[in-house]
Amino acid sequence: MEVEYRKNIIICSDDTVQYRVRNILKIKEALYKVVKAEKKRLVAINIILTDESTMLSLNEKYLGHDTDTDTITFPYNEKEKDVFGDVYISIDRVRENAKTYGCHVQEELFRIMVHGTLHLCGYEDKRDEDEKSIMIEKQEKYIKMFHVEQK
Repeated sequence: MEVEYRKNIIICSDDTVQYRVRNILKIKEALYKVVKAEKKRLVAINIILTDESTMLSLNEKYLGHDTDTDTITFPYNEKEKDVFGDVYISIDRVRENAKTYGCHVQEELFRIMVHGTLHLCGYEDKRDEDEKSIMIEKQEKYIKMFHVEQK
């Protein structure tokens, strides 16, 4: 049986960073389960690891924000039930977050991947506090539910 998430979720780095993501197949499976738990249909998710400078440029160019961020999502969904888009992640910010939260970089990276996937599922965390708390609650639930062991 073909497992669609293996080919429909791509995790890569752009030419600004070199970072080896561990447990890629387990991460892809977990992200796929997040999409399914949200009753959505996976079309494709491209997760691109990049540096802080590139993220700042993307944030300024496409969102009009002159601030650092750990993730930016670009949804391309044609149907509401579809999950299709790009998730850019700053590995620099992930490393900083991991230090701040006292966790492994891979764990924080997984958290941000789940966060970006939830954005592609339609959740927002910038508009109001209620939406933000719903999204964070779901994020934490899925991280615990689909935990990927870090080795």
